[in-house]
Amino acid sequence: MLLAIDAGNTNVVFAVFDGDEKRGQWRISTDSRRTADEYAVWLFSLMAVKGLKPADIDAAVMSSVVPAATYDLVRLCQNHFHCDPMKVGDPGVDLGIRVMIDNPKEAGADRLVNSLAAVATYPSPLIVVDIGTGTTFDVVDRDGNFVGGIIAPGPSLALDALHRVAAQLPKVEIARPATVIGRGTVGAMQSGMFWGYTSMIEGLLTRIKAELSPTGDPPVTVIAAGGLGKTFAEATTMIDHVDGELTMRGLLLVHKRNTASPKVQ
Repeated sequence: MLLAIDAGNTNVVFAVFDGDEKRGQWRISTDSRRTADEYAVWLFSLMAVKGLKPADIDAAVMSSVVPAATYDLVRLCQNHFHCDPMKVGDPGVDLGIRVMIDNPKEAGADRLVNSLAAVATYPSPLIVVDIGTGTTFDVVDRDGNFVGGIIAPGPSLALDALHRVAAQLPKVEIARPATVIGRGTVGAMQSGMFWGYTSMIEGLLTRIKAELSPTGDPPVTVIAAGGLGKTFAEATTMIDHVDGELTMRGLLLVHKRNTASPKVQ
C-alpha cells in the first residue's frame, strides 16, 4: 500500500491507497517541532481504526512546502514504515507536466501536484484556485503546461491579521453574511472577507482568462480546491468544479508515473 503525505502551511494530510482505492485519510496541524515518533504514535492509532497496520505500507510519496517539517516526515517513512519517500521536487521525480516559468524550482510542490491532477481530470486550459492559508491560482495552458499563476494571502490569514493589528476588531469566522452591507462589526468584517475575496477571485479569473484564452476558444476550466474552496465556489458562477481530492490524487499519479514498469519494445 502507498502512504501519501501532503505537508502544507496549515495542515499535514496523510492518506493510504491500496491501488486506486483510498483506505483512509487524516490530517494534523502543521508543527515543525513535531517529531517522527510523535507522527507515528498519532498516525498508527488512526490507521488501526481503519484496520490498517504499519507493515501494510510498502511505499510513500510526499509533497511539502514546509522545509522545517520535511525532515521528520522523511524520518517517519524511514523509521516507522521502512521506506524512503518519493519527494515531489527531487530531480529524479518526473511529474509528466512541463513547468514553463522563469525559475521552475520556485514552483511549489503542492501547486504542481494540483495542476497534474487537474490536467488528468479536466479539459485544458485550466485554472486551479486553491483557497487555504494562501489563495493561489495555478494556470495550465491548452497543451497541459504549468505556465505560472498568482499567490495572495488566504481569507483566514487576512482576517487573523486584521484582528491582531486592530484592537477593537474581534476574531470572527469566515462565513457568508446575509447581506453585503454589514449591520454591525462582525457582519462588516465577514462581508469584507467573504465578498471581498469573492470579488478578488472573480476579478483575477477574468484577467487570467483574458491572457490565457483571449477569444474564449478553447474555454478555460476553473477548479476550486483547498479548505475554503467549496465555500467560495458557492458564491460565484465562475468556478466550474469543486475538487477537494486534487492533491492526494496528484500524489498517487506521481507515484504511479515514477514506478511504472518500462514498456517492452
